[in-house]
Amino acid sequence: MPASAEVAGPTAQCQVTDPRLAELSGLVAVDDQMVAINDGGEQVSVFLLDAACQVGDVHTAAVDPYDPEDLAVAADGTVWLADTGDNNANRPTVALIALRPDGTTSVYRLTYPDGPHDAEALLLAPDGTPYLVTKEILGASGVYTPASPLVDGGTVALARAAAVNMTFTGTAGGPVGQAGQLLVTGGAVARDGSAFALRTYTDAYVWTLSGSDIPTAFAAAPVRIPLPDSPQGEAISFAADNRNLLVASEGLPSEVTVVPLAAETVASMTTPVEGPAPSLTDLGRSGLSPITNALIAAAVATVVVWIGGKLRRDSSHRRPAERRP
Repeated sequence: MPASAEVAGPTAQCQVTDPRLAELSGLVAVDDQMVAINDGGEQVSVFLLDAACQVGDVHTAAVDPYDPEDLAVAADGTVWLADTGDNNANRPTVALIALRPDGTTSVYRLTYPDGPHDAEALLLAPDGTPYLVTKEILGASGVYTPASPLVDGGTVALARAAAVNMTFTGTAGGPVGQAGQLLVTGGAVARDGSAFALRTYTDAYVWTLSGSDIPTAFAAAPVRIPLPDSPQGEAISFAADNRNLLVASEGLPSEVTVVPLAAETVASMTTPVEGPAPSLTDLGRSGLSPITNALIAAAVATVVVWIGGKLRRDSSHRRPAERRP
């Protein structure tokens, strides 16, 4: 962020202590409530939290997910879950699960055009178009969207719509050291459609959004916001006022933290920002060249994979919602 920006520091709103949310991986603020999901489980469950992080209603569906990672709430109240986790990059399909206000549920299966990817970020554009952002060890994430209309119970292909490059920032946090600065772990779109955000284990990035054209918006340089140190930060949402971010981590207790946006960032959310596509150097603050970044990331890749396996339940213990290829 610009050195001249005067921004109030992050503040803790509340702590999640409910054992059912020990692996909180998705969060969306809606009015005076928060909608959350847990990473894993043998049944789709959506938790409603009040402003004090206390769990109220829990909505379930008779769907056994494989590895849900993020969620979004559409304008019509439909809750979309991204069942897209794939730590071992071996799933033939991933899925979007829609829970509608009328109680009906749909499972939409998707295939990548270039082989399996692990994805933990879902961006739902104002027009309802979903975008998945992959989690890549070297920071070069792909942005994918369905290439044709979704089919309930069927499988459609994804198309690569954009790319985003993360680089080392020097921000501390996360379970895998410096590599955590490169790994996209969550996404969010402001309820008023003015901006969207991605987060890594350590930083948030905010882009201005005009209409619903998320791929074009990625061509502008984002604002980077260092996040407070947390054990395994994966959840991010815009607050109900669309002018602050909310972030949270796996593990208990988990603080839901309010991260204010700088005044110039808020102003840009109503004025489209134009600029070149971000590069590894543009997004970083480490002073390292892209080549050095890549070499360091390659060196820690084995450690990332090993720790990732320790942090999550073995994928063989998770039964997929989309069993067929």
